[in-house]
Amino acid sequence: MPKTIGNPLSWTMGALGSAAGYATVVVAPAREHAPPVTRRLTMGDLRTALRKGWEDLAAMRSDVMFACMLYPLMGAVLLALAAQGNLTHLLFPALSGFALVGPVAGLGLYELSRRREAGLEVSWASMFEVLRSPRFPRIVMLALFNGVIFMAWLLIADAIHAATLGPERPASLMALLTEAVTTPAGWAMTIIGTGVGFLLAIAVLAVSVVSFPLLLDRDVSLPVAVTTSVKVARENPRVIAAWGLVVAAGLAVGILPFLLGLIVVLPVLGHATWHLYRAAVQ
Repeated sequence: MPKTIGNPLSWTMGALGSAAGYATVVVAPAREHAPPVTRRLTMGDLRTALRKGWEDLAAMRSDVMFACMLYPLMGAVLLALAAQGNLTHLLFPALSGFALVGPVAGLGLYELSRRREAGLEVSWASMFEVLRSPRFPRIVMLALFNGVIFMAWLLIADAIHAATLGPERPASLMALLTEAVTTPAGWAMTIIGTGVGFLLAIAVLAVSVVSFPLLLDRDVSLPVAVTTSVKVARENPRVIAAWGLVVAAGLAVGILPFLLGLIVVLPVLGHATWHLYRAAVQ
């Protein structure tokens, strides 16, 4: 039969799966296991995951919040570099990109929730136990995928700005905001950028919603982790869409007060992601 290219998401998934399968054989051969069994999710499962995420933060407050102070500091450095380097038009894409790299940033939080659930000793240093996981090479490959999507989003955002408002860089953030809300070209930039960012976020959400905690928790190959995550998203579109909205709203709230809200928002979302995984995968 003739080969077809298929849609971009299926092509990306196929390419990632092929590369991951090679790395799994070369770096860390995985034993054959039956594919994980997924469950149907309800809105009640989502509320329970968020409640347990908050409980994890309350139980490990000092350790988690100390470790998560790094995120607003990194964000502040990123914003400062963008402002200094005449890249003001990429400030909003960079901030919204937190949703694309969030699953990677939450790895240490998944480990804390896993250890607390298992009754093991927990401290801020436990976050680095991820580095000792035998599946760490596979986790790195999946993290690289998220990183590539983030960089692609910044390049696309830059191209959208050039195509709508022109190649010249905005003189200031206020000038950019004024153009974005008062000119037809600015409206086009906002609508197109939001649409493209939304599609990328959907792809990352489907690939990452349970794959990172699954790799941390079980001896599965990267293709199995990714296909399980996509299966969960496909079988529970309403709940996963609601989870995506919760993440987006939470990050928006965390970013607004000079990024300081991320010290609370990211731990809750990270811990809740672990518990959502536990509800979704039997």
